[in-house]
Amino acid sequence: MIGPNGAGKTTLFNGAQRQLELALALVGAPRLLLLDEPAAGLSPTERSLLAQIIAGLPRSLTVLMIEHDMDLVLSLVDRITCLDSGPTIAAGTPESVRTDPDVRRVYLGTPHVRP
Repeated sequence: MIGPNGAGKTTLFNGAQRQLELALALVGAPRLLLLDEPAAGLSPTERSLLAQIIAGLPRSLTVLMIEHDMDLVLSLVDRITCLDSGPTIAAGTPESVRTDPDVRRVYLGTPHVRP
């Protein structure tokens, strides 16, 4: 509880705040969990912990995640759909999406080839 002068106020860092938000979302035992950029603003260590938490969720829970960290997403999902300014550019398994030319161009970058 926060008093009128802010007494009792606790500040959580990004990673702890994100864990608390995830815990609050899970408390009602949902069948569907929507995550909008859960890794945004997190350090690499915090991202790793978040990935462990998400990976540990029950397989019976459907998770719909919007995230720009493709390494994080591709390490967690069974299926992925990639959009580029609205339209779908690829959908499928992580491996098929990772190697899709449009996904590489838009999100992953193409490997630099020396002449």
